[in-house]
Amino acid sequence: MREFENPDRWDRVAEHYETTAHPFTARFAEAALARVPLAGSSRVLDVAAGTGALALAAARTGAQVLAVDFSPGMVARIAGARLPNVDARVMDGQALALPDGGFDAVFSIFGVIMFPDWRKGLAEMARVTRPGGSGVVATWQDQGAATFLLLGEIRRRLFPERESRAMPEGVRALGDPAGFTRALVAAGYAAPRIDRVTFDYALDVAMLDDPDTVFGLSPDWVDLSAADRAAVIAEARRMAGARPVLPIPSTALIAVAER
Repeated sequence: MREFENPDRWDRVAEHYETTAHPFTARFAEAALARVPLAGSSRVLDVAAGTGALALAAARTGAQVLAVDFSPGMVARIAGARLPNVDARVMDGQALALPDGGFDAVFSIFGVIMFPDWRKGLAEMARVTRPGGSGVVATWQDQGAATFLLLGEIRRRLFPERESRAMPEGVRALGDPAGFTRALVAAGYAAPRIDRVTFDYALDVAMLDDPDTVFGLSPDWVDLSAADRAAVIAEARRMAGARPVLPIPSTALIAVAER
């Protein structure tokens, strides 16, 4: 899924991401943070930080946070929060320009799983985690989450003859707890603990008036014709019925490992 490997694409969708995805991924970020005790002296790294759901939440603990992402547009959103204990930099998570063992806790919330070389991303996370520190990775199960799941379901109903694009290899490989455990150990971590966490994504049906905001992150939306998009929106409204909010259960695996 090459679209996820292009920083320009993430620059273009940064505003939509901050509006629609950030509040939802923040719930998983909080769940991840609850599994690792942080203090004001803690040094935290957020890899593939997006618009900073984890980084900004970690900053509220008083920790010193570095947030990195390959998308300048995403990094600008984090920097715009102007928090004194958050530094945001453009950086490739597959080749972190950071010293070994510099962080007490290294997180990647739905980030490293999108990398072309996700194994290298995990290894880089382990490399910069201090001995005795923690690595925390969240990955989706199934075919992603939230509007990705909704769009996939609607496409199967409306266009059963068409194949949806597969999620990136990292999502597929790490969506299995046994495979996730093996990958973390191979990267240099030890004793991974993996939990399943499910939250409902609450889709405000009124947002379907601007469907690019809802579905624009998905390549399966971009490829649809105008007529097909209209049919998708009509089906989403039918599924919602009279409800103003359509809940979409979304499940992630959150792994905490030791260095």
